[in-house]
Amino acid sequence: MTTPPFTGFDGKKALITGAADGLGKAVADALHAAGAQVWGTSRSAETTAQICARYGTEPIPGLDLSRPQDIASFADAVDAVTGGIDLLVNNAGVNVPKPALEITEDDWDTVFDINVKGTFLISQAFARTWVGTKTPGAIVNMASQAGIVAIEERAAYGSSKAALIHLTKQLALEWAQYGIRVNAVAPTFVKTALTASTLERGAWADELRSRIPLGRFGEACEVSGPTLYLLSDAASLVTGTTLVADGGYTIR
Repeated sequence: MTTPPFTGFDGKKALITGAADGLGKAVADALHAAGAQVWGTSRSAETTAQICARYGTEPIPGLDLSRPQDIASFADAVDAVTGGIDLLVNNAGVNVPKPALEITEDDWDTVFDINVKGTFLISQAFARTWVGTKTPGAIVNMASQAGIVAIEERAAYGSSKAALIHLTKQLALEWAQYGIRVNAVAPTFVKTALTASTLERGAWADELRSRIPLGRFGEACEVSGPTLYLLSDAASLVTGTTLVADGGYTIR
């Protein structure tokens, strides 16, 4: 399965967090193919440089969303390198899959610090720039079906994604006056290197697949398509929404 073709991103500058592999890489690849200048992040400065080299853009610093004290300076560095981005995809996130009885306070804090607080702070940093420069930016947050329905061993992760879905609405409401659109995509289980340990667990994988009316797990390119739509001018009237790409998982 290949990424659907998109156009209309010529001249746009995009930043994708967590772009080394998986969904982040798929979105970055699709934006690059659609004509955007693409910068991607990883916690590692070396990996971040490799990501940028892949798209022929000047390197930027690495980004660790668990270090809130570094986010504002990271955004300033990105603006200095890029001349100011137009599009932000908040893909970086973390999951600590455990039964609720076994989740520790540190587990909970780790998930929320990255998935919610980090996402908010980096969105705020670039939104401040957009407001100052009167740039009509667009943000897409990578949510999850786990933020809509309960899934086993996802107490911290699902709660963080539910918070992210609401944060998307809140930012869309407050920033619409500045021409900034904020949306989210909520995928089902998607086959990537990071999900292999879950989606190859035999009977458990079969159980999860049986809950998806379309009868299969997703491919990364099936998430990049909805993401590019929400970033594009075709979605110019769309803000505060979560586009669910779940094969029907949350229907029932």
